[in-house]
Amino acid sequence: MRPTVLSVAYPFAAVTADPVGGAEQVLAHLDRALVRAGWRSVVIGVEGSTPAGELVAVPAVAGEIDDAARSRTHAAVRAAVSAVMAREWVDLVHLHGIDFDAYLPPPGPPMVVSLHLPISWYAPGVLHPQRPNTHLLPVSPHQARTAPAELQLLPPIAQGVPQDYPRLTRRGYALAMGRLCPEKGYHHALDAAEAADMPLVIAGAVFPYPAHQAYVETEIRPRLTSRRRWIGPVGGARKRRLLAGARCVLIPSTAPETASLIAREAAAAGAPAIAFRSGALPEAVEHGRTGFIVDDAAGMAEAMRRVDEIDPENCRAAARERFSLQRMTQQHLGLYEQLIRGVAAPSAQA
Repeated sequence: MRPTVLSVAYPFAAVTADPVGGAEQVLAHLDRALVRAGWRSVVIGVEGSTPAGELVAVPAVAGEIDDAARSRTHAAVRAAVSAVMAREWVDLVHLHGIDFDAYLPPPGPPMVVSLHLPISWYAPGVLHPQRPNTHLLPVSPHQARTAPAELQLLPPIAQGVPQDYPRLTRRGYALAMGRLCPEKGYHHALDAAEAADMPLVIAGAVFPYPAHQAYVETEIRPRLTSRRRWIGPVGGARKRRLLAGARCVLIPSTAPETASLIAREAAAAGAPAIAFRSGALPEAVEHGRTGFIVDDAAGMAEAMRRVDEIDPENCRAAARERFSLQRMTQQHLGLYEQLIRGVAAPSAQA
């Protein structure tokens, strides 16, 4: 009988072929890899998700994501988890949301929790789960090295991205891509683009959190001009062409980034990345080879003036060497097999 993996997505973001969030992107790749390998993949995700495996949908939030909406959604996810595990055999559960403790399954099959977000963002006590056979998985070596010593972590599995980007003539615009929220710092990218006198395209969605919407209205919209535009979320061929045609990709995050898929995607597309010195970004962007690490908007503007010093072929080579999607999915499936057989991997601190 083929093994069954139950993946539980962050319940406020859809899992599609090309989603907005990094956690959803990793889950989508793993779901497709499971199906290709002949495993059974069941995904609990919000309505509108389109996994390669089987979807068990929970209702989407209408309006703002406030405490009441979170409570209703978490109850729906708990009911979905219980229903799936009551009606069929599940060999392994993989949780991807920062709120995973709100719908933690009862004791039973082995469970993996991917720590897609900074460890300090998880609620106190959440990363010391009392459920037996529950394993915490870092998403980068940097995250594993900087985690509190008392955490019991699996060895990290570095995030990978596709390598088959089109080769296009570089155009003159800088690109920033991802969720629009305060910690991603896109207002710094807008200021840097103005100082460097370079057109900027921001591609990304704003989630219905009040703080995110207020950020867009107060910090993003007032800075937009005909040369510095926000075009909303993009995916598929349009996203690939935007990355492949960009003169550079700006990553002005002020959060302690755990990995940064956009830095990896930029390298695979041959686009130099200019990133703040936040979390794992210096690990993802090789200063002087695949882009530049800077400290503020002024440093970002200065690096934008030097971006032609970066060879796109060096970016592509680094992506092939370091950010293999195939390696990421194979390592996950290997981990699943170990845990299902009852052979736990050593801790990251070992």
